[in-house]
Amino acid sequence: MAEAQVNQPPLERLPVSVITGFLGSGKTTLLKHLLAHPDMGETAVIINEFGEVGLDHLLVEKADDDTILLESGCLCCTIRGDLIDAMRSLYKRRVKGEVPPFKRVVIETTGLADPAPILHTLMQDPVLTAVYRLDGVIATVDAVNGESQMDRQMESVKQAAVADRLLLTKSDLSAPEKLAALEARLYRLNPAAPIQRIVNGAALPASLFNAGLYDPETKSLDVQRWLKEEAYAERDAHAHDYGHDHHDHEHHDHDHGHGLDVNRHDAHISAFCLTRDAPIDWQKFCAWVDMLTATRGPDLLRIKGVLNVVGETAPVAIHGVQHLFHPPVLLPAWVGDDRRSKLVFITRDIDRAFLTESLAAFLDDAGPA
Repeated sequence: MAEAQVNQPPLERLPVSVITGFLGSGKTTLLKHLLAHPDMGETAVIINEFGEVGLDHLLVEKADDDTILLESGCLCCTIRGDLIDAMRSLYKRRVKGEVPPFKRVVIETTGLADPAPILHTLMQDPVLTAVYRLDGVIATVDAVNGESQMDRQMESVKQAAVADRLLLTKSDLSAPEKLAALEARLYRLNPAAPIQRIVNGAALPASLFNAGLYDPETKSLDVQRWLKEEAYAERDAHAHDYGHDHHDHEHHDHDHGHGLDVNRHDAHISAFCLTRDAPIDWQKFCAWVDMLTATRGPDLLRIKGVLNVVGETAPVAIHGVQHLFHPPVLLPAWVGDDRRSKLVFITRDIDRAFLTESLAAFLDDAGPA
C-alpha cells in the first residue's frame, strides 16, 4: 500500500454484491426468490450452475450456453472457469450490446465457503477495478443449525463477521428463544450488519443492496452509512450493561449441555473501531499497513476507515480485505465537525491493544483518543 495514490475513482462503476453462507444455509433458495423479483430487472447474477437454482419456470429466452434472460429481466450467467474471465466477458458483452445493459452484479459463492477470494478478485484485477466496485457481502445463516455450525466451523463465523447484511434463513422453523440467542450472538460478532429474518428465501432486493460507500440514491459518498462506527460503541456499552453473570451462566449451561464453549470460535474474532485525533501522515500509515499485511494478512479479515490525512482538506476512505486494499478514495468534503480518523477492524486473533500500540509507534505520537 506504500505506493498507493489517493485519488477519486469514477462513481459510475457497476456495484457488485457477494452472497455467501455455509452449506445448506439457504443461498440457493434466496437466489431463486430474488431472480423472480421485478426489482432485479437490471441485474446480472453469476452462479456456478443454472440447474442448482432451478430456473425453468423463470425463463424467457436463452442467450447462449452461459447466459439466460429471465422473466424479471434479470440476466443469469454461469462461471466457466475463472471468475475474472467471466466478469470481463460479461462487461464486454454489455458494452457491445450483446446482453441487456445491467446495472448491478450479484455473485453467489456456491461451493466456496470463504468470500475473501472473490473480494480479492474485485480488488486486484485492474480491468475489473476500473468497471466494477464492491457494494457489499450478504451472508445467509441457518436459524436452525447456525449455532452448531458456528461452534464447529470457523468459516461460518468468518462469513458472519465480514458481512454487510445478515439473513437468518428458516427462521420460521427455529424456536423463538433459539432464534433470539443466535441473533444476540451475531450482533456481538458483527454489530454493524443489519440482521433480517427470512422465510423460504423471501428477501427484498432493496434491503440487501446499496451497502457500499457510494449511495446511489443521493449519488454521493456516505461515510457514516458505510462505516457505522457507532455500532461498535453501542455493542460494547450494551455488553457492559448486560453484566458478566449472565454470560458466565450461558457458558456453564452450554459446556454441560453440548460439550462445546459457545464462543469457541467467536472468541478468536474481534470487531472494533479505533479513532485518532491528530491528522495522520500518509506514508507512515502506509508503512504500518504494509507491516500488518506482511505479518498478519490472513488474520485481517476486513478493514474500513476514514482518515484525516496531513495535507488533505477532505477525508480519505480506505477498505481492505486481508492483505489487499482497494485504491484509497478522496472524499469530496468532511461532513460535520468531527475530523477524527476512524478505523473499523474485523480480525482473527489480533487484539485492539496490538493495533493501537503498533499504530502509535509508526505514527510516533500520543496514540488514539
